[in-house]
Amino acid sequence: MKADIKSMLPEELELALKELGEPKYRAKQIFTWLSRGVSSFDEMSNLSKQLRSTLDERFFITVPQCIRKQVSQIDGTIKYLWQLADGNAIETVVMSYKHGNTVCISSQVGCRQGCAFCASTIGGLVRNLEPSEMLDEVLFSQIDSGKPISNIVLMGIGEPLDNFNNVMRFLELVNHPDGMNIGMRHISLSTCGLTEKIDELAERDLQLTLSISLHAPDDDTRSAIMPANRGRGVDLLIDSCKRYFERTGRRISFEYAMIDGVNDTPEHARGLAKLALSASAHVNLIPLNHVEERRFKPSSPENLKRFIRILDAEGVNSTLRRKLGSDVDASCGQLRRKAASSNDKSTAADNWRNE
Repeated sequence: MKADIKSMLPEELELALKELGEPKYRAKQIFTWLSRGVSSFDEMSNLSKQLRSTLDERFFITVPQCIRKQVSQIDGTIKYLWQLADGNAIETVVMSYKHGNTVCISSQVGCRQGCAFCASTIGGLVRNLEPSEMLDEVLFSQIDSGKPISNIVLMGIGEPLDNFNNVMRFLELVNHPDGMNIGMRHISLSTCGLTEKIDELAERDLQLTLSISLHAPDDDTRSAIMPANRGRGVDLLIDSCKRYFERTGRRISFEYAMIDGVNDTPEHARGLAKLALSASAHVNLIPLNHVEERRFKPSSPENLKRFIRILDAEGVNSTLRRKLGSDVDASCGQLRRKAASSNDKSTAADNWRNE
């Protein structure tokens, strides 16, 4: 079977080319071509025709197909639905800010974590994404949108730390100076709180930003909406956050979706403040996106303002995330769910192929 060449690091390419009797510098040439988004070896014009033919016999190049592109008429946010080689679909979002363009990528097809307010986990986990497929999300979103990507957030479909090894390799690939060369300090990784993997990530000292999808400050509330909390608990999660900060020196962010009547009371605000201060964490409040299949509603403006006032009074540094892409199915997993609802996949692909 052919190997996935875009998931290979330059040093691995060097070894593969050595076996073919090719010089070491060819690896850098190939790696650079792959980072430009070529779809075939024939596009690698500085390689001999014989080498291109040999590479094609041994390797394949991943190229996703855009089956839907939605552009927000409000703020220009772009949401892509990409079809992978096996027919599965994932979502990617490009958002523009004053400091540059950010891409939000998926790390899995589906998700096994079961968060009660999320569309991504409906239907469970299908499979992990390969490093090349995550790289493609960044690369082809940049190519199609024409917007140079300067920041990456792993906050799309899936739990990044549940696909740990592939995500770590993706980070090496996208950070490599001969590739897209996106710095680790421009990358954020969001997790629902897999404490054992947070410790493993801390040991790598990658200098990325770690975001914890907290969404509740106590075990009763959090376990009710986030099954990943069961068997771990908030206390263990906060301990792992403290260790991460101590090991890396990188401040953690608490993501907190404001859900009406679930986690937005004054008691919840005071509990969140206590956790944030103990972990030296920044709090990022998120207006809940509506998901058709879920019963939850966003907090009222009054509750949101009250919540923020309590955090401020407790001395917690918090921000309210600007709601982008509200007219393009902003919540992760919604486009994929719509595509998957069709009984005929081939017909679905034809129907979704529009801008």
